[in-house]
Amino acid sequence: MDQGGQLDNLSPILSDQVLVNGTAVPLTLTGDGKLRFLGQRQRCLTVEKEVLGFAVEEGSRIRIKAVVEEREGICCCGNRGDLVRESFVFEPLSEDSLALWSQKLRDYIDSLETKHQLHAKEVAKTMDLSKYDGIVCVSGDGILVEVVNGLLEREDWSAAINMPIGMVPAGTGNGMVKSLLHAAGEQCCVYNAILAVIRGYKHSLDVATISQGKTRFFSVLMLAWGLIADIDIESEKYRWMGSARLDFYAIQRIFYLRHYNGRICFVPAPGFEDYGEPMSFHCRPTDEESPKQEESLKTQQHGYLGSDVKLEDMHWRTISGPFVSVWLHNVPWGSEDVMAAPNAKFSDGYLDLIMVKGLPKLALLSMMSNMNDGSHVESPYVTYIKVKAFILEPGTRVEDPTKEGIIDSDGEVIARGNVTYKGNQKPLMAYDKVQITVDQGLATLFAPK
Repeated sequence: MDQGGQLDNLSPILSDQVLVNGTAVPLTLTGDGKLRFLGQRQRCLTVEKEVLGFAVEEGSRIRIKAVVEEREGICCCGNRGDLVRESFVFEPLSEDSLALWSQKLRDYIDSLETKHQLHAKEVAKTMDLSKYDGIVCVSGDGILVEVVNGLLEREDWSAAINMPIGMVPAGTGNGMVKSLLHAAGEQCCVYNAILAVIRGYKHSLDVATISQGKTRFFSVLMLAWGLIADIDIESEKYRWMGSARLDFYAIQRIFYLRHYNGRICFVPAPGFEDYGEPMSFHCRPTDEESPKQEESLKTQQHGYLGSDVKLEDMHWRTISGPFVSVWLHNVPWGSEDVMAAPNAKFSDGYLDLIMVKGLPKLALLSMMSNMNDGSHVESPYVTYIKVKAFILEPGTRVEDPTKEGIIDSDGEVIARGNVTYKGNQKPLMAYDKVQITVDQGLATLFAPK
C-alpha cells in the first residue's frame, strides 16, 4: 500500500490493490481528485465533479455514489452525454486498508466543502444576502447548524433568518433532510432534495436557544446528554466506518452502561402536566460569565439574544436522576435510519423530550434496535413528552463520581466535563446548568411541499 505525499496535484494520496467484482485491481486516489482504477482499461472518477459521497457496507466494501455522463463505463474521456447515477463498489483487502481508504476519501471530500470547522458560520455571518434567493447546504446536519448560527449572529439577523435554507444529503446523519422528505412521503435521496429546492416551497422551523449566562448556541436538530451524546461524540474515533460507527459504538456503551446523576426541569406542553414534580423557577442559570463566555458574548452582541419569554411566569416541573439518557429533539429523524422523536413537528413551538432512567441492558438493546421506526418511545422505560422550555443540570457518573459527561447539540460538543474524550475544539460552555427555550418558526427551510 502506497500513501504518497501530496507534493503536487498528480502525486497519489493513496494507492492500493482492491477487489472489484472479485478481481484484484490497482486503485489510486490522486492529489488532483481523480479516483483511478485499472480493469480491462483505465477508468476514473473526478471526485469534485462526480462523486456525491460514499458508504462503508457490510462485508468490508466501499460504495462510491456518483453522477456521471452517460457513456460506456466510467472513464476520464469520451463523448458528453446525459447525467446518470452510478455506483462503484470496491473491497479493500484488509481492515487497515478499509480504514485508510475511508479516512482518505472522507478527508478529500471534506476539503472540497467548508475549509474548517465553523467556516460555514463565518460565510453566513458575512455574506451579502441581497445577491441570493436562498442558501443550499450540501452536507450533513452540521453545516445547516453553522449557517443558522451565522445568520442569527448578524446585525441584520431579523431579516437574515428569513433566508430559506435548502438541504442536500451528503453527510453521516442527514436527519433534517430525512425529516423533510419523509414528512412529504418521499425517499431521502439527493434527487428529491434538489427538487425540493428547485420547487421553492418553504416550511417554518423552530429554533432552540441553548444558553448559559449570556453565552448562546442556536440548535435546530437536538440536544443530548448521557448515552446518546456519548455514542454520538465518542464514536468519532471510528468515523472511517461511516454511519456504522454509531451502531458499533452503541453496543459497547450498552454493555458498559453509564448512569449519570443530575436533574432536569421543564415546562410541559398541554397534556403533559402530570410528569415530574412541581417546582418554582428562580433565576436564569449561571448568571456570572467566565472569561470564555465573555469572549463568546462579544461575538454575539449584535445578533439575536434569544427568546424574551418570562420563564418565571411558566409552570415548571422537575425530575431527578440518575439518568441513562436525556434527549431533546426538534424534528422526527436524528439521522437517515433513526426516528428519534416520531411525534416531533417542525414548527409547533415545542421540543420532544425522550428520557431514559434505569432499565435492564437487554431491554435497552431492544429499545435501541427499534429506533429505526420510532417504536422505541413505546417502551415502558422511556418517558416521551413535549416541552416548551428546559433546564439541564448535569452531574457525575454514578459508577465513577470522578467522571462527568458530554452535552451534545446537533453533533457538536457544547459542554464537556471530566471525561476521557477531549476533542479538537474547546467547548462553548462549562459542564454546568444550561437552559433551552424555543422560538416557534424562527427559521425557514426549502421543503418538498
